[in-house]
Amino acid sequence: MNRIVFVEDDLRIGCLITTYLAKHDIEVIVESRGDLAEAVIEQQQPDLVLLDIMLPGKDGMTLCRDLRPRWEGPIVLLTALDSDMNHILALEMGANDYLLKTTPPAVLLARLRLHLRQHRPDALSANHGKSAALTLHKALHFGSLFIDPVNRQVRLIDENIILSTADFDLLWELATHAGQIMDRDALLKNLRGVSYDGLDRSVDVAISRLRKKLNDSATEPFRIKTIRNKGYLFAPHAWETGL
Repeated sequence: MNRIVFVEDDLRIGCLITTYLAKHDIEVIVESRGDLAEAVIEQQQPDLVLLDIMLPGKDGMTLCRDLRPRWEGPIVLLTALDSDMNHILALEMGANDYLLKTTPPAVLLARLRLHLRQHRPDALSANHGKSAALTLHKALHFGSLFIDPVNRQVRLIDENIILSTADFDLLWELATHAGQIMDRDALLKNLRGVSYDGLDRSVDVAISRLRKKLNDSATEPFRIKTIRNKGYLFAPHAWETGL
């Protein structure tokens, strides 16, 4: 049985979702305060964290931002705030998904199962196997960008860039195919061994994180480009100092 921590101050919603998910073999621990949630997550070690945005003590956006550097599990925001800007901000903060509270329960369950499936132990073990293979390659240089697969180190100009295991693997996959368009299906198959189902946003979320950390533009990216209806392209000549 999977376990999630649901940070929600509306007890009615918390009870409804807990009851529904329990019928589908997902255990839910509800915490009503944002400022107490980190301790609960550390203690419970859930498979997924589900966050409301409007919370007492600490809002869900801030909680997501604070969790992401030290916790690699999936974070899903479930909120009544239907706002494109909030959606974008959530992804920039490190969320894996952004869902509205009006989402039908069956769709919510499907989205949660998707993230749980992608982060299950055997999938992570497969990722680690792929990561180990990176050590067979030499470091890559693109202008001011340096990527060392042996030490799993990334440096931009003179700054060390700290990336999670999954984000490093994605960057390496893009960089070793510099100048080529990589679609979501290829990226998911190469990194996780799963096919793109048409709904999975994890690649888009990780790309957003990479752009932010590598000083790419969020609105008009020129280093990791979005090729509409095709995928993503790592631009090999966009890393010169001063760009």
